[in-house]
Amino acid sequence: MTASLLTFLFAIIILTLTPGFDTALILRTSAANGWKKAVITSMGINTGCMAWGAAVGLGLGALLLASEMAYNILKLVGAAYLLWLGVGLLLKPRSHFHTDVAVSKKQSGYGAVYMRGFLGNMLNPKVGVFYVSFLPQFIPAGGSVALWSIGLAFIHVMVGTLWNAVLIASTHYFAEKLRRPAVMKMMDRLTGCVFLGFAAKLAMSRR
Repeated sequence: MTASLLTFLFAIIILTLTPGFDTALILRTSAANGWKKAVITSMGINTGCMAWGAAVGLGLGALLLASEMAYNILKLVGAAYLLWLGVGLLLKPRSHFHTDVAVSKKQSGYGAVYMRGFLGNMLNPKVGVFYVSFLPQFIPAGGSVALWSIGLAFIHVMVGTLWNAVLIASTHYFAEKLRRPAVMKMMDRLTGCVFLGFAAKLAMSRR
């Protein structure tokens, strides 16, 4: 059991440190909206990870491996969501913070940034396929698949939370420079391009 946990911890640390959509989203939110909303975004991502862990434990994640149609539907929905985020950042990059409270809450409120992190994770079937193919390797013989899947997902969340804290703290240090109008526009457009890249990669991916 100890060997399985240590091996899983090592593997998940390496995978967490690998830059991806979550990293780009955290950095952009931290720079544009501040550390508090970046933390909320991280919580949304973590909720998605726990949901996938629970789904794998209950056997629902196996559906993505068994059904080509289920995988493709979720893949296309996820790619469309990333495309929508990317196009929005490219066409309407921000140059300043909104002073209108109603607009601010609608576009970058706590609920909005939380759902952005949650949906970005949940609508990516590769996360589900990764969990359903990766987690079982570290479940001891005779162990509860449901409990171990949720437990391993929780370890992933803890590692991800620590890494996100590092990203947020690093971005917060340069907050004033990153919030300059020209820099904000550049960051939004750059993040938009990154999101479009992830959308294309997801749309063309195979199991």
